[in-house]
Amino acid sequence: MELEWFKPVAFFGSVIYALLGVIVFWVAFIIIDKLTPYDLWGELVEKQNMALGMVVAAMCLGISLIVAAAIHG
Repeated sequence: MELEWFKPVAFFGSVIYALLGVIVFWVAFIIIDKLTPYDLWGELVEKQNMALGMVVAAMCLGISLIVAAAIHG
């Protein structure tokens, strides 16, 4: 009985897709940050805007689902 995930090709393929997904997510987040009329990081960290934090968290989940679906096929 072979373990499919234990093969080096499958492992490195998973790592490459994970890194690709993180890079695509980060680029999408930067684009959305540039499109908003205010500084997201300043609002979240310095002013501790909890409502905006919840909106950004939902946006991050949405982007993550889209990236995962695109990578999975």
